[in-house]
Amino acid sequence: MLIDEERINLNGHEILLRSAKTEDAQILIDYLRTVCGETRFLMKESDEVNLTVEQEISFIERHNRASDSLLILAFFDGEYAGNCSFDGGGESRRNAHRAGIGIALYQKYTGHGIGRVLMDRMIKYAKKLGYEQMELTVVQGNERAIGLYKSVGFEECGRIPDANKYDDGTYADDIFMIKKL
Repeated sequence: MLIDEERINLNGHEILLRSAKTEDAQILIDYLRTVCGETRFLMKESDEVNLTVEQEISFIERHNRASDSLLILAFFDGEYAGNCSFDGGGESRRNAHRAGIGIALYQKYTGHGIGRVLMDRMIKYAKKLGYEQMELTVVQGNERAIGLYKSVGFEECGRIPDANKYDDGTYADDIFMIKKL
């Protein structure tokens, strides 16, 4: 799904939200490598990000032409800050009411309100598409993200203990959260 560009004044900073373009592919790969290295709260280690430009272009095109998913890029005063996306629950009618959401920002852009803006837009578009429930997974200890998700109406609904094993031998749970729309 494509969206119209949106410019927002947020505490004196310009936030630009837009759909991804195929020419953003390398920027998105570099971003993913960086953000995965900045925090323990994302899905993999930075050295595990081995996407090709062609794979990333395919990801962008799939989101842009799909009627049940969305990928939004955020720019802070002209600099790429991060993105947020959701995908539909699948091909089954039993899961068609559910959307899974993911969000990540460069660490230097956290705490500015960009995450809240992105979450608000995801909720708005998911409702527009008729989804009844949004779902996400957050890693135990990511208190800033958990606080954001709770503030926009997500509630914890379960955990997988020790779902994440880090290179240093420590573990963290995956926390599942949902928001009824």
